[in-house]
Amino acid sequence: MSIINRFRLDGQVAVITGAGRGLGRAIALAYAEAGADVVCSARTLADVEAVAEEVRALGRRALAVSCDVNDQSQREALVAAAMEGMGRITHLVNNAGGSGPNDPLKMTPEEFAGVLEFNVTSAYSLTQLCVPHMREAGGGNVINITSGAARYIQRHFSAYGTAKAALTHLTKLLAQDFSPEVRVNAIAPGPIRTAALENAAPAAMLETMAKNTPLQRIGEPEDIAAAALYFATPASSWVTGKVIEVDGGAEGSVWG
Repeated sequence: MSIINRFRLDGQVAVITGAGRGLGRAIALAYAEAGADVVCSARTLADVEAVAEEVRALGRRALAVSCDVNDQSQREALVAAAMEGMGRITHLVNNAGGSGPNDPLKMTPEEFAGVLEFNVTSAYSLTQLCVPHMREAGGGNVINITSGAARYIQRHFSAYGTAKAALTHLTKLLAQDFSPEVRVNAIAPGPIRTAALENAAPAAMLETMAKNTPLQRIGEPEDIAAAALYFATPASSWVTGKVIEVDGGAEGSVWG
């Protein structure tokens, strides 16, 4: 196989959570360009329907499924819909997740548990649901979207940072459990220029983030999609249990 063909996903079927915008949308389109059919999932159906149309415009099959990954019954329904509509599952991208800053004296234990549910338990559950289908398909691939916050030591991120650190370690542990049939890897993005970041951070903060990054810019969703494509394809066939940090070279908090 030529080196460029090792970056193809022909005949594969990917389930992507949080695919309605930002990183999930960019990954869905990258996979479609590489030849995969895509199941686009997010809470807002209109968003994933729009992305599914973009996938179809690239000549690939697409499903749009509304799913709140915090709900086990909806996670099960997502996987069932993928199997019914596509006939197989070979790839899972656990992209849905997130949380803002927290005050550890004010965030309740229940709220803390909710952050873990959104970022870690949902990924664990969807992996558990998809791996048997991947094995039936002859092999598979799981990618978890963690965060640079998993390693940054900073104030007011005890919930989000802990959740993403747990997701990072879960990635490494599940890679051992599911090898050799299923590979499990993760991507740890730095600040990425998405609508969510731009809504949360004023222009001055974005400028500070860029200046505090060795490559002197905020990341773009396509930067993460390129890493996700590498992890998904035969190009990384001897890689599992690893985390790629796509963060412009940052080694500490880039929030200034």
